[in-house]
Amino acid sequence: MALCQPLCVAFISLLDSQARFAEDIEKPVPLTAICNTRDDQCYGTTHLRTCTAMDAPTPGHGTAHPAPQVPMATVAREWTRLGVTGFGGPPTHIHLLRTLCVDRNGWLDAAEFEDAVAACNLLPGPASTQLAIYCARHVRGWRGALVGGLGFIVPGLIGILFMAALLLGAGPSRWALGAGAAAGAVVPAIAVRAGGTLAAASLTRARATTGRSGWYAAVILGAVASAIVGAWVVVALIGCGALALVRHWIRTRPGHAVGGVLGLGLGSITISAGGALGLGWMALKVGALSYGGGFVIVPLMQSDAVRHHWLTETQFLGAVALGQVTPGPVVQTVAVVGYGAAGVLGGIAASAIAFTPSFVFVLVGGRHFSRVRSNAGAQAFLSGAGPAAIGAILGSAWPLTLAFGVWWQVLVLAGGALALSAKRAPVIVIVAAAVIGIGLVAIGAPLPH
Repeated sequence: MALCQPLCVAFISLLDSQARFAEDIEKPVPLTAICNTRDDQCYGTTHLRTCTAMDAPTPGHGTAHPAPQVPMATVAREWTRLGVTGFGGPPTHIHLLRTLCVDRNGWLDAAEFEDAVAACNLLPGPASTQLAIYCARHVRGWRGALVGGLGFIVPGLIGILFMAALLLGAGPSRWALGAGAAAGAVVPAIAVRAGGTLAAASLTRARATTGRSGWYAAVILGAVASAIVGAWVVVALIGCGALALVRHWIRTRPGHAVGGVLGLGLGSITISAGGALGLGWMALKVGALSYGGGFVIVPLMQSDAVRHHWLTETQFLGAVALGQVTPGPVVQTVAVVGYGAAGVLGGIAASAIAFTPSFVFVLVGGRHFSRVRSNAGAQAFLSGAGPAAIGAILGSAWPLTLAFGVWWQVLVLAGGALALSAKRAPVIVIVAAAVIGIGLVAIGAPLPH
């Protein structure tokens, strides 16, 4: 954790310096170019209106709305309610936050909220969690950010640790194992759906900006890294983003390209040790070095979890499924890996390490969010890292499928894929699969080893 804060400060400073230069030489890119690139589902759904160029403020705009002073008890109550009811992933979280902070109470105006959404999309880590922390910071300062962020995170953490105890505890029942195996069997199909949903909009944007050939190359590299060398997928994401950023710098300020590459190269450091150090590094990768959120975290965790014997392949599938059906951030999956490594304390520690960078990013850099929205350098980085993240999401389906331990999981996967193609919600599909798994075990179907 000692490395986390200076890296975060350096990252925010880099974005701010790039924004100052971009204001002088380039027209800001409309928010439609960046707003739907993060997490495991598109933000441009009925939950959140699609951003348009008319929404984009002029440079420097977004701070005119006076910050309210909301009672701390209100922050604790409302953000905990979001953490309890926030099923459905980032689109639901953003819809709930907008309803609370913009539509119902007017604590933020629409432009400020869109600035925050765009800025969180440009940061590594869980975007909807960062947005929840930012909104709480806006209404009650840094204390509100801590209270609101914890209110948003802790209910899901409690829930997923409880379910992890059922799935991973000593002598779990056959029905729990069957439910976990079946729920995990549909996860590869959910990953493919998530990646496909993001790919269509991302390719459309690439045609107008970086071009299709670079987009396809980044997607393929991300997919191969995710499928074959999952532990190194963060290097692929940062590398693709760095190359795109270098291309931008060569066009605008050639003398700074080498320094930028050296700074971004910090992300390629790897630690292979197990135990507490390995668990901490795995959680830090999830929270501070992952672009794309959602299923991008799967290859970051799977290799470490299985190699260090914290979880079996089958247990890891179940862990990903638990992250999908609990409220709050999908990144809570990291707590199940921590539980497998060191029990309840391991789960709490892994979650704390994974979410700490989000607090640091917002508390240190939140005042720059309106400027980050029009940051040409940050958008250039994301034009490379975003497609690579989509590839990583698609590629994660391969090792997840290889983790199957019994024949009937393939049948559950096929059924889940059909249900998802019929536009059924992933949470409903996972729950239905778990019920089917219980039924199969009840009639004598084998369990994975």
